[in-house]
Amino acid sequence: MRDGNARVPRTTTTAGGEAMQKYLAEAVGTFVLVLGGVGAAVLAGDRIGFLGVSFAFGLSLLAMVYTVGPISGCHVNPAVTVGLLMAGKFNKRHVAGYVIAQCVGAIIAAGVVLLIAKGMPGGYSAGAEGLGSNGYGAASPEGYGGGAAFLAEVALSFLLVLTVLGATDSRAPVGFAGLAIGLVLTLIHLVGIPITNTSVNPARSLGPALFAGGDALRQLWMFIIAPLLGAAFASAVYRLVHRPAVQITATRAEQALEDERRERVTGRRDVEHPV
Repeated sequence: MRDGNARVPRTTTTAGGEAMQKYLAEAVGTFVLVLGGVGAAVLAGDRIGFLGVSFAFGLSLLAMVYTVGPISGCHVNPAVTVGLLMAGKFNKRHVAGYVIAQCVGAIIAAGVVLLIAKGMPGGYSAGAEGLGSNGYGAASPEGYGGGAAFLAEVALSFLLVLTVLGATDSRAPVGFAGLAIGLVLTLIHLVGIPITNTSVNPARSLGPALFAGGDALRQLWMFIIAPLLGAAFASAVYRLVHRPAVQITATRAEQALEDERRERVTGRRDVEHPV
């Protein structure tokens, strides 16, 4: 070392090891999303209200986009994973691993929130209080019926996935994907909390439902099907309105530097295969 700059040794990572890093990043990202969002709803909802819970979800996702996004793309949501797959921005061989990791992260986070909540004076019952679970009818915060809840979840999931696809497009401003995605999740919760407590994420719904049981578990099907349907619509619309000369993955978009942006805009970078 002559000038204070040490040469960093080159390390090699096997394909399996790289995949496991992505899966772990997805589990951690989903854990933080559910811990931050559901934790805010359960532990502080009566103090911060719908607005505060909405920002808790949005800020949790915003933080994770910049934390685990360069590793895995920060899907932290099976609907986002499916939407990216259908848009040609994700490799199908990783879908099962991502979805399992997301669900595991959400379940662990919901369990942690429950353990903390049990420390309240008088304790806490997930079955009675719901643990921030999603629902319709009697389980809806404002009593919305199943049809309205289903339509809301499809439409709001469409908005989320379309924003992810657009914000990580090769022509999108570099470095701002996290802001767009975090803010749109905040907006989605402002609209959706009174209707269903806002899912737009099957993993987020699964975690609390497993501990709450009852209606949360019986109605879980809607919060799996509706977000996936919304993701499919978003992918179809994205393919119609976006015709990028260069296709890049969400992970690459969240890693991009200014010189990479210039390369993408001028079309000098080769088409990247989904990872």
